[in-house]
Amino acid sequence: MARDDERRARASETPIVGGLPELPGILAVMQLAPALALHLRGLADVLLVKDFPGATLSRSDRELLATAVSAANDCFYCMDSHGSFAAELLLRATGARQDPVIDAMKTGGVEGLSARLAALVSLARTVQRRALDLTSADVAQAKAAGASDGDIQLAILIAAGFSMYNRMVDGLRTTTPPSAEAFGDRARQIADHGYSSPGVSAVPR
Repeated sequence: MARDDERRARASETPIVGGLPELPGILAVMQLAPALALHLRGLADVLLVKDFPGATLSRSDRELLATAVSAANDCFYCMDSHGSFAAELLLRATGARQDPVIDAMKTGGVEGLSARLAALVSLARTVQRRALDLTSADVAQAKAAGASDGDIQLAILIAAGFSMYNRMVDGLRTTTPPSAEAFGDRARQIADHGYSSPGVSAVPR
């Protein structure tokens, strides 16, 4: 599996900020204040689940974008959780596991993606790296590959939003599982319910 040594090294780290809840990743962040959970879950639903004006991206497309951005930021909790969510959605849509596609998102590739989604992943990685590096040529390339204005807007928002989530998780150095397999139960919950449902409660093991 891609990046295993780096993942284990990150999982061995302990929080560097005191007073954190004993929960992994973004779950710890959400417990710091009641409004954080409400707004962070709500933002995730807007970016990854709910209809977005003018966008045609599927839920799995959107999770792949979140995975790519999180991987580019070296946030293992977010790349592994959203990679697992994307994998579950792709399995449901295609009837087969799509592990090479998930690994490509984690290692900076675009293998297995449509031209449209590959262009949007490239655009999102540019925004993740430095937003002002995004050019009109990048936007034109995505549109030529079949992306709508809504798709491009959403890809930029996912890149910005997940860079924020990633920095919350790793800035606090919240704990993260040593294996991407830890998110299987939560992936099924997210696929069924999205992010804001009371039914989404599984903690990675």
